[in-house]
Amino acid sequence: MFADLERLAGRFPIDMALPQGKRDVVVWCSNDYLGMGQHPKVIGAMVETATRTGTGAGGTRNIAGTNHPLVELERELAELHRKEAALIFTSGYVSNDTGIATIAKAGAQLPYHSDAFNHNSMIEGVRRSGCEKAIFRHSDLGHLEALLKAAVRRGQSSWCSRASIPWTATWRRSTPSATSRSAMGDDVLRRGTCGRHVWSARGRHLRGEGAMHRVDVIEGTLAKAFGCLGGYITSSAVLIDAVRSYAPGFIFTTALPPPVCAAATAAIRHLKTSSFERERHQDRAGRVKAVLAAAGLPLMPSETHIVPVFVGDPENCKTASDLLLEKHGIYIQPINYPTVPKGASGCASRRRLITPTR
Repeated sequence: MFADLERLAGRFPIDMALPQGKRDVVVWCSNDYLGMGQHPKVIGAMVETATRTGTGAGGTRNIAGTNHPLVELERELAELHRKEAALIFTSGYVSNDTGIATIAKAGAQLPYHSDAFNHNSMIEGVRRSGCEKAIFRHSDLGHLEALLKAAVRRGQSSWCSRASIPWTATWRRSTPSATSRSAMGDDVLRRGTCGRHVWSARGRHLRGEGAMHRVDVIEGTLAKAFGCLGGYITSSAVLIDAVRSYAPGFIFTTALPPPVCAAATAAIRHLKTSSFERERHQDRAGRVKAVLAAAGLPLMPSETHIVPVFVGDPENCKTASDLLLEKHGIYIQPINYPTVPKGASGCASRRRLITPTR
């Protein structure tokens, strides 16, 4: 059963838990990492655009749905990632699912090498591509390289997807010559949250222009650090045009509404020049990790701002989550199968403005 919560603009990260009565609840697990969903610039852009254009997009992208705020957002995202073009989808899940499958079908039917812990959207995209696949151990580059070398010895080109280095998940294509490579990165957890510039996925691994040119396709979401809705891919104009022309998850659905697009553009532009939100975010995540570790809780290793606490038993995990909400006014969701493997249940904090003194 879902927790029935109502967000309160201007009181981030406090929400109101309706079933328990009108009392404050601190939400530790929202993916609005930087609070941009309540930022005055973002709200202002949405309200002004809704007043001017109305709420809906009015159609699919091919039939009256390509509104000007959406076109501006795609230009902003292309510039953000230093690519020629961008393409907006209705969610980050859809951009991975339909993007992976469409890119594979539009070109050679290459086999995939996939990280064992890849997000479900990438797994489904690989599955729907109809290509052969091989699974390598999570973030185990040695295992990945062994599989790629074996593919090269067989004279095969292949795509591979991997997690965390340096993006949440990355696809690479290895050719028999081992000299030509293409890559696609999924940056939904980090986009906008780390690094000196918003386009730096991880400050110490990807610094602005330093590695961006090495990745041919970058996928991301507008629903987390940017506080809005939607997913996207950025790449060359030719590849974007191919996906635009053939991706069913893009063609056969209504476009994002103009107010949402305007709000997302405002969030991106703000985070390009402001480092306060990212610095605060990293500080809070680090403090929470330190306090939980000092308390002797079973904190799982994490290089990101996600703070996972291992419980194991799914029923105990749900009980712990319920007690935190009922007794302490803290909402932190249990993460159970199939999101994680069986026996690996836990609670995960994602918030920025957590005060670990409660």
